[in-house]
Amino acid sequence: MQKMAELLGLRDECGEGTLGALALVGSCLADNRLNLDVYPDGCCRFLQLFKEQQGEVVQVEFLRLSSNDCLLDTTLGSLPHLKHLKSLVLKGGHARDEFGSYQHGSLTSLPPDFGNLSCLTHLDLSFNRLSTLPSCILHLPSLHVLLVSHNSLVTLPEDFGRLSKLTFFSAMKNLLKDLPQSIGELSMLQNLDLSENALELLPEQIGNLHNCTELDLSGNCLLSIPDSLANLKSLRRLHLHSNLLVTVPASLASLPNLSRLDLQNNRLRAIPAEIQTLPFVHIRGNPLGKTEPSLQPDIATARRLERLFISSGEGSFTVTSEGCNVVLACGIRFYFPPGAASDPLQIHFRSFTPDLQWVKLRHHDVLLSRVLELQPHGVQFQQEVQIWMPYISPQTPHQHEVVVRTFNEQSWSDLKTRVIQRRKSKKCVAHCCVLHFSWFLVVSRLVQNECEVPAEGTLLFSSVDPNIKVIFPPGVTKEPRSVKLQVLPVSAEEIQEITASAECRASPLLYLSQDSTVDFLKPVRIQLPLPPGVTGLNLDRSRLHILHGDLEGQTWNDITSEVVLEFTHLYAVFEVTHFSWYWLWYTTKTYIGGIAKKVYERLRLYQVNFIALQRKKDPEQVLLQCVPKHKVDPVLKKLQDRYRGPEPSDMVEMFEGEQFFAAFERGISIDMDRPDCVDGRLSFIFYSHLKNMKEIYVTSPVDRKGQAVKGQVSFYRGAVPDSIPEDASRRRKGPDSLWLATLPIKLPQLKPRWDENPGPLYGFSFPPLNLGNAETGYLTQANLLSIARRVGADWQSIGLNLGLTYQQIERIGYNNREDLNKQILDMLFSWAQQNSEDPGCVSKLIRAMKESGRQDIADEVEAIIELGRQKYSDSIRRVGLEQESSTEDSA
Repeated sequence: MQKMAELLGLRDECGEGTLGALALVGSCLADNRLNLDVYPDGCCRFLQLFKEQQGEVVQVEFLRLSSNDCLLDTTLGSLPHLKHLKSLVLKGGHARDEFGSYQHGSLTSLPPDFGNLSCLTHLDLSFNRLSTLPSCILHLPSLHVLLVSHNSLVTLPEDFGRLSKLTFFSAMKNLLKDLPQSIGELSMLQNLDLSENALELLPEQIGNLHNCTELDLSGNCLLSIPDSLANLKSLRRLHLHSNLLVTVPASLASLPNLSRLDLQNNRLRAIPAEIQTLPFVHIRGNPLGKTEPSLQPDIATARRLERLFISSGEGSFTVTSEGCNVVLACGIRFYFPPGAASDPLQIHFRSFTPDLQWVKLRHHDVLLSRVLELQPHGVQFQQEVQIWMPYISPQTPHQHEVVVRTFNEQSWSDLKTRVIQRRKSKKCVAHCCVLHFSWFLVVSRLVQNECEVPAEGTLLFSSVDPNIKVIFPPGVTKEPRSVKLQVLPVSAEEIQEITASAECRASPLLYLSQDSTVDFLKPVRIQLPLPPGVTGLNLDRSRLHILHGDLEGQTWNDITSEVVLEFTHLYAVFEVTHFSWYWLWYTTKTYIGGIAKKVYERLRLYQVNFIALQRKKDPEQVLLQCVPKHKVDPVLKKLQDRYRGPEPSDMVEMFEGEQFFAAFERGISIDMDRPDCVDGRLSFIFYSHLKNMKEIYVTSPVDRKGQAVKGQVSFYRGAVPDSIPEDASRRRKGPDSLWLATLPIKLPQLKPRWDENPGPLYGFSFPPLNLGNAETGYLTQANLLSIARRVGADWQSIGLNLGLTYQQIERIGYNNREDLNKQILDMLFSWAQQNSEDPGCVSKLIRAMKESGRQDIADEVEAIIELGRQKYSDSIRRVGLEQESSTEDSA
C-alpha cells in the first residue's frame, strides 16, 4: 500500500510519513475500486501501478479512467488482464476546449481481447468519438449496463441482440438513423434511452421488450411509431416529445402500468380520444385541429409552384391560393403551400436594424440578423408558411443554439427552429414555420433544455454539460409546470484573467426558470460539477461557496450557509425551492459576491475598436465602424484598396445591443435631417456579429479659403441600457464617462460647389425635378445635386446599371471630356428627365447604386425618402386633425 501511495503521487502534508497518503490510497481502493479519472495523468499512474504492483491491480473490480488522457491507447492494452473487473468507466468530458465546453474523449475503438472480460457487468464509454460500436462488446457475456451516450454512432450492429443480459442501455446524443431488428431480443432490458438521435423509423421488434419500464425516444425524427409498442406491458414512462409525429396508435392507452406519456412538441393534428383522456399524457406544442404540412415541402408540388425572385428595389409580392416559392434579394426564402391563402394576398416586407427600445435581447443573447417585418400582421394562414432566414454564424457554437425569435402581441418568443447548412456556399439558414406574419429575427442563445415537471417528479440535465442535473422528487408540485435550464461554461483561464488570481475557480453558470410564480412544494436537488482542479480528495470546504444571483445578475449572494451541501469525488449537490442563477466558486477571497459580479459583467462585454476611414477617390465620404477586436485586421485589409485613414482607436468594451453615438467636430458637419441623427450625432447600436457600419457624406460649414480642414470624429456612449449591471453603470458616471474615442478626419481643399450658383450648372440648365411621389417621398433637383457630388469615378457603372446604353455613356464621356463634374451631371440628369414620370424610378436609382458598389449613396437616398415619407405622414395627420376640429366647431 505504501508503494502504491508513492506511485499515485500522494504525500502526507506534514512531511512526517505516508500515513495520510496511505489513507487516501485506501479510499481509492476501497472494495477493490480504483478511481483515477480525478487525476489529469490517471492513465500514467495506472500504467505505473500495473508495472510495479500488478498482483494487486489485477484484483481491481471497479475502475474509472478519463478518456481525455493522452496515454489512453497504451492503457487499453492492459485492461484485458483485469479478469475480475466488474465496472469500467472510460468517459470523456474531463477537459474543456477554448470555449469552456467539455471535450469528448479520444476513444474510437477497443482492443479485440477486451471481450475476454467475462465478469464485466457495467461499461460506460460516454463522451467519446465512437462512430461504430466495437464488436468486442458483443462478446461480454455478463454485461448488464452499457452507456455510449454523446458519441457519433450512426448505427448499431445487426447482432446487437447478443447482449441478452442487458438491463440498461443509453445511446443518447448520437447520430443513429435506424435500429437493428435484433434489438427485440434484449428480453431483460428495463431502461432504453435513445433520445436526441436521428431515428426516422422503429422496427416492429421493439415491441418484444416485455420487461422495459422506461423508453426514451425524444428528440428524434420519428413520423410514426409501431403498434407493437402496445405490447410493452411493463412500460411506465414513454418519452416521445420533440419528434415529427403526425399520429400515435390508440392502443398505447391500454398499457396497464403507464404513468407518463410525453407527446409534446410534435406535429400531431389529432390525438385518439383514448389517449387524450389519460391524466398523465402531455400534449403541449402540437398543432391540434390544424392542417399541418410536412417539415419539408413536397418536392413535386414545390417544383410546380410559381417561383418569384424579388429584386432589391421591391418591397412586396402577391400570394394566391395556388401557393408559390419566393426568394428575396437578401437571401430570405418563403414557401407558401397551395391553400395557405384562400384569396390573393399582397405581402409587404422590409429589413432593418432593430430599435434598441423595442428589441430587448436577453442575457448572453447574440443578434445574428436584421429584423424582418412581414405584413399584414395577424392574418391567419390556412397552412403553415415556411421561412428560411440567412444569418451570421456565431463564434461560440458549442454553448449556444440558433433560434428564430418573433414578436407576438406584446412580447418576443422563440420559434421551433432547424438550422440548415447550404451545400455550395456552406452558409447557414434558420428554418421555421408560422401561421401568421409579424417581426422576425435570428439570435444565438444559451442552449436551452426544458421539461414538463409532473406531480410524480422527473429529472432534467444539461446537454451542454450532462454532469449538471436537476432532480425533482415526487410531490414537488401539484400542477405540472414547465422548467427551463441553461448553462454557460466558464473556462479557468477566463476566471484567472478577470480576477487576476490563480486561486479563483468556478463551475459552469447555471440558470433555471419556470412558468410558475409559485415556489416548489419540496426542495429540488441540483448537481453541479466541482470547479476545475478540485476533487473530493483535495476539497477544502471552507473555500467552497454556492452563489445565488438575481435575474439580472446584478447581485450575487453567498448562500453556502443556507443550504446542505453534499460532495462526491466530482460533484456538489444541494437543494433549493426557487429558481434563478446558481454558481459554484472555490476561492480564499472573502467578498466573493463582488468578485462574481465583476466576472459576470465581463463575460457579457465585447472588446471593440473604432475605425474612421475616408474614401480615396472622394475624401468627403467617411466610413465609420465599430469592430470586435479579433476582426479589426481582416476588416482593414478588406478596405485598404478603397479607403485610407488613421489607425483604429484604442480598445474599449461594449455590451451586445448597447447604443453609442458618433459626433463630427472641429469644422466638420453632417446632414442634420438624417433619420439616424440625434442632436447632431449619428446613432449606432453595437451588435457583435453585425457590421455596425455607416458611410456618410461630410461637409465643412466654415469658409476654408483654399485650406484643408483638420477635424475629428468622437464616439460617445448613449443612455446606459437597463440590463447593464449596476456596478458597470456606476463606473460610467463622471465627466469623461461617455467619451469612448476620437479619430482625426482631414478634408482637402474645397473645390467649387456645383450648387453655389443658382444659374445654369456648368452650362446645363434643367427644369425642376421631383422624382417619385408624395406618399413615398420625392427626390428633388437639390437632392440629385447632393448625390452627384459623391458619385466620382463610378459614374459609368452607375449609368449602365440605371439602364443607359454603352453608346450613351460613351457620348456623355466624349461631350464632357476632361471634366468629370459635367460627365456626372449629364449622366444623372439625363436619366432623371427620361424617368421623371416613372413612379418606381427612385427604387431603380437605389438598386443601381447598390449594384455599383455604392451602398453609401443608396443609404443616403433611402434616408431622404424615409424623411419625405415621415413629413408626408405628419402633414396628412395635421390636415386630418384640422378637418376634424373644424367639423366639431361647425357642429
